[in-house]
Amino acid sequence: MFNLDPKKMSQVMKQLGMKQEDIDAERVIIECSDKNIIIEEPNVQKIVMQGQESFQISGSISEQEKGISEEDIEQVMEKAQVSRSKAEEALKEAKGDLAEAILSLS
Repeated sequence: MFNLDPKKMSQVMKQLGMKQEDIDAERVIIECSDKNIIIEEPNVQKIVMQGQESFQISGSISEQEKGISEEDIEQVMEKAQVSRSKAEEALKEAKGDLAEAILSLS
């Protein structure tokens, strides 16, 4: 879109009263009423403009339905030696039953 080098972009942002700060985050979890949105290995920037703070987040996104705990997902991943998405899907199909989810993946 714009072809500005980072230094010039920083100067323009400063002139507009904008500040940008990188946040060192390991994971971002957005809790919704029916699910959680989990962002692994996120790139997070805090932007302050006209006294308002906002965050820009990018990374690997997955969704977790409520009722399925992070510990359950990790346990299924470990026991069945599968990826996060496969563990989540198995738990969803097993309606949160940990043993059934592991057996379905074995």
